[in-house]
Amino acid sequence: MRLERLAVAHLDAVAALEEAGQVHPWKRATLARALADDTLEVWGAWRDAALLGYAVLAWLPFEAELQAITVVPHVRRQGVAGRLLAHLVTRARQGGAERLLLEVRASNTPALALYRQYGFDEDGRRRGYYPPVTRGGEREAAVLMSTSLKA
Repeated sequence: MRLERLAVAHLDAVAALEEAGQVHPWKRATLARALADDTLEVWGAWRDAALLGYAVLAWLPFEAELQAITVVPHVRRQGVAGRLLAHLVTRARQGGAERLLLEVRASNTPALALYRQYGFDEDGRRRGYYPPVTRGGEREAAVLMSTSLKA
C-alpha cells in the first residue's frame, strides 16, 4: 500500500470511493473543492491502481482537523484507516499543529476504537449532530475528540 497526496485529477476515484463507503457521502462538488483547497491535504491509500481509502486534513491556527477518513467497505479492518491516520498525525505534527481534532458518529465503534488507539480522547459531544442512518431514525451525536501533538 502506498500513500499519495491527492489532487483534482483524482476526483473520479475519490467520488466513487465516497459513494461506496458512506451512508451520507460528500457531494462531488464538495470533494472537488477539498481537492483544490490549499488549506486542506487529501491523502489516498492505494494498492496498485485501486484507491482503498482517503483522509482529509484541514489546517487551522495552532491546530489541525481530521475532516474525513473513508475506506472502501471490502478492505475495512485491514489497516488502511490506521495507516492514513498515522500519516496525518505525522503531517500535523510536522506542520506545527499543537492538537489534532476530529468528530465521529457516536455509533461508529470501530472508528472510536481506532482513534483511542492513536491517543485521541473525548472532549465532548454534539447531540443530534448527524442525520439518521435510516429513514425515520433519530439524529445521532457527534463525539468530539483530540490528541495533543506537542513533544
